Amino acid sequence: MLLTITTTRNPATDLGFLLHKHPEKAQSVALSAGTAHVFYPEATPNRCTVALFVEIDPIALVRGGGTSLTQYVNDRPYAGGSYLAVALRAAFTTALAGRCATRPELVDEPFGLEIRVPSLSARGGAEVVRKLFEPLGWRVATAPIPLDPRFPEWGESRYVDLTLTGTHRVAEALRHLYVLLPALDGDKHYWVGQDEADKLLRAGDGWLAAHPERTLITNRYLERRRPVVTYALSRLAESDDVPADAEAVVTELPDKPESLASQRHGSVLAALRAAGARRVLDLGCGSGALLRVLGKDRSFTEIVGVDVSAHALDIAEKRLKDSSRVTLRQSALTYADPALAGYDAAVLMEVVEHVDEERLPALEHAVFGVAAPRTVLVTTPNAEYNRLFEFLPMGHFRHADHRFEWTRAEFRAWADGVATRRGYDVRYLPIGPEDQAAGPPTQLAVFTTQKEVAA
Repeated sequence: MLLTITTTRNPATDLGFLLHKHPEKAQSVALSAGTAHVFYPEATPNRCTVALFVEIDPIALVRGGGTSLTQYVNDRPYAGGSYLAVALRAAFTTALAGRCATRPELVDEPFGLEIRVPSLSARGGAEVVRKLFEPLGWRVATAPIPLDPRFPEWGESRYVDLTLTGTHRVAEALRHLYVLLPALDGDKHYWVGQDEADKLLRAGDGWLAAHPERTLITNRYLERRRPVVTYALSRLAESDDVPADAEAVVTELPDKPESLASQRHGSVLAALRAAGARRVLDLGCGSGALLRVLGKDRSFTEIVGVDVSAHALDIAEKRLKDSSRVTLRQSALTYADPALAGYDAAVLMEVVEHVDEERLPALEHAVFGVAAPRTVLVTTPNAEYNRLFEFLPMGHFRHADHRFEWTRAEFRAWADGVATRRGYDVRYLPIGPEDQAAGPPTQLAVFTTQKEVAA
């Protein structure tokens, strides 16, 4: 099976830095049932193509016992699916993680890409391929592959020749492929358990929760195994990237029809109204779930969404195209931006836990020192509540990108310190149903100050 990635961004050979594979060297990586080969058919400043060729060992494929005929007669050596996704991860591990030690500035740069999978297993055909890739900004071209060219009356197979074109960060493109190739195939070659759900959540961070076909993707990726599908959908439902008007497929709080994300939105909205805020910053707005809620309230005259991810802001812009009171701005929250000063309130909803702890002083300075609104709302998970989530393994965070999760005491220690250093008062409110011992699932700190806000 084969996959190629081509870019014409100049110099195109920068693709090699991001993939950690030198264009002048062919490299091979051992897999459980074969070998993944990486090489460059072309590598010039104007055009660079990397090829991932997966060679399946038919003996290794059936090793381990069993008598099913499908062990010997199958499409695994030829069609892109779960084996290709595993090879992608094995060959481009560092690139998938979004790391590039030699050229770190390239990681966040969008590349014009063309990706081709000449033989892709796609249950549901071209229509499903489009439903999965087009919402992510890819242009999709598929060519059907007949069952047998000698007998056209037999019709088309479930395989397609796929070409994707679009502008994305390379790590982002690899994660799309890593999740969607096996989801289209719908037939993994290994056992699907809790760890696979966690892999899905890590690879889908920043895009899967907002995808209109997230339920289909999750079910197919996890082979419709109900316990792990329920766990994954619960974690996605907890994400604030889920569209505000989306139907809740699973909630992690079965005695409450309202999802925890919706309860967060309601609590933040109530706190902003109580503060009399009219000009509001949504810091770390992601793909715009809270922005949509705020945009529906006419009491807010100006709303600014800020996020470091260009892709997330693109999604937010599409959601907010009819809202004239909402503007978007790309910026890191640890960067002191004077343009954000003068607003009545700022919201950091489920944001601080995504920041490395050593970077929190920079965030504190940017938000409370430079922007310095009269009201700041900060929500974050309550780590004590995690043991009550049925499908969350002990010691795991709720989200793959969380750098930490605080107990109530730890959150208060941080927030009290910020308030003292920056001249704010702070009070704490629960969000979600409170457990007598563990407290609420989400904790909210409301910072207020009487100092004047610069216009």
